[in-house]
Amino acid sequence: MNDLIQLQLLDAESAMDRAIDHCESELTKIRAGKASAGMLDGIFVDYYGSSTALAQVSSINTPDARTIVIQPWEKSLLVPIEKAIQVANIGINPQNDGIVIRLVVPPLTEERRKDLVKKVKEEAERGRITVRNIRKDANTKIQKLKGEGVSDDEIKTGEAEVQKLTDAYIIKVDKHAEAKEKDVMTV
Repeated sequence: MNDLIQLQLLDAESAMDRAIDHCESELTKIRAGKASAGMLDGIFVDYYGSSTALAQVSSINTPDARTIVIQPWEKSLLVPIEKAIQVANIGINPQNDGIVIRLVVPPLTEERRKDLVKKVKEEAERGRITVRNIRKDANTKIQKLKGEGVSDDEIKTGEAEVQKLTDAYIIKVDKHAEAKEKDVMTV
């Protein structure tokens, strides 16, 4: 296979890897009724004038399946962390006892579980769309190689390889979504 086509395939594969990683991180943020530190990944706290990730200004632990305990490195951060959690609207009210902040994850109702499954499906669809867009870009770049002396047969082979990559990555997205759906529906 032509080196230029090989380069496009490598670019497409690394872009698809990033798309899968992003999809995974978005699925992690959807809570499944069990406490996990990943639920707080998108929360930032005002730390001496700069927006800093919660995990960088505190220790986050899950002592049991329903509780997250946040212990800030400095006591002065208790109130800003509490406000940041409320603003993030993760559906859990923080409990500040002056030393640590506790988040008690309520058990999910059947209706809430179904809503979360819809969110999982939406996120998976976004992942699939991203992978397909990467395929489209890769095929466009491969088509442009015609002007650089690449034969039609090599271009067809390259496009077939891009399709194989796309199929493999869409299966990965589906597997992640299926696992998260199962996790959400498990009582």
